[in-house]
Amino acid sequence: MVLEWEQLVVDAADPVTLGHWWAEALGWVVVADAPEEYEIRAAPDRLPGLLFTPVTEAKTAKNRLHLDFRPVDRDAEVARLLALGATRADVGQTGEEPWVVLADPEGNEFCVLGPRRA
Repeated sequence: MVLEWEQLVVDAADPVTLGHWWAEALGWVVVADAPEEYEIRAAPDRLPGLLFTPVTEAKTAKNRLHLDFRPVDRDAEVARLLALGATRADVGQTGEEPWVVLADPEGNEFCVLGPRRA
């Protein structure tokens, strides 16, 4: 059996607003913009995508799954994401890690990694 990763579903209080934020943050394109299913991808025909769907309950705890990103310049990327509306998140890190934990406007944590170790 072969599985193809289609998308990661993100529960959101406001799927359109959160999906738009992630599209801006990642430089991705919108492939579906309905309030019930707002999907973005790196390119229209490229998988996987991020699919934002509505939920009524609020986020209450640390995500059990999160995204990691490795930019060329971590500090510049963290500054750019903070300017877009991300916030710093405390998930128990010690401060010595080579990554920065941020949260999107609805509080979903993600990491911005430092350079790969040689």
